[in-house]
Amino acid sequence: MLAKRIIPCLDVRDGRVVKGINFEGLRDAGSILEQARFYNNELADELVFLDISASLESRRTTLEEVLKVSGEVFIPLTVGGGINSVETAKDVFLHGADKVSVNTAAVNDPTLITRIAEKYGSQAVVVAIDVKKIGNDYIVHTHSGKKPTTLEALDWALKVQELGAGEILLTSMDRDGTKEGYDNVILSRISTSVHIPVIASGGAGNLQHLYEGFTEGHADAALAASIFHFRQHSVREAKEYLRERGIPVRL
Repeated sequence: MLAKRIIPCLDVRDGRVVKGINFEGLRDAGSILEQARFYNNELADELVFLDISASLESRRTTLEEVLKVSGEVFIPLTVGGGINSVETAKDVFLHGADKVSVNTAAVNDPTLITRIAEKYGSQAVVVAIDVKKIGNDYIVHTHSGKKPTTLEALDWALKVQELGAGEILLTSMDRDGTKEGYDNVILSRISTSVHIPVIASGGAGNLQHLYEGFTEGHADAALAASIFHFRQHSVREAKEYLRERGIPVRL
């Protein structure tokens, strides 16, 4: 079995790392560079950098910050926020990213996934899917969760796989920042239906939640922010906890 990955996420706004609840009520979570350096030394498998207001504000990702972070870390770096063309993706790669994450622009123009994948390889394309449960359905949202679409999460996940995505970053908006655990229902539904890796996101509040994301949600990787940013747990501690419980991790 492939090793499961632990991925801290830097939600960035106005030059700082921030964290909210259900995509709202953002609070400061420290310096971008200090957090990046910390995770680089902490056995994190990868790092995600999301410029969370770029699409909402119709602008590009802050490339200067990406360049600074890429110069500090020696683990794979995924960058998202405002990436709406192959040219924008190119700029992000030139500033040190290993992968790009697309969400709003991919919903608006699904061919973007294919075009980036054809130029840079599927392994470089992560499609972020932000979902909110409405009735019995999980509906895809865009613009940092502000705008609901008509897309159902599993249908969209299967579509982005077909279009050439190499990975899916699945975030439960209902669980985001709540520390109540991942929504393992939709996580399992998608993870067991696609053949590309799925990253669990939204709701990790303790180490047991990471374990459940892998065992109940069948995720390939677990993304977390609050429990790491505020030093509730370290990445090493999380990996040791998981390894003791039979989850293969890199230590």
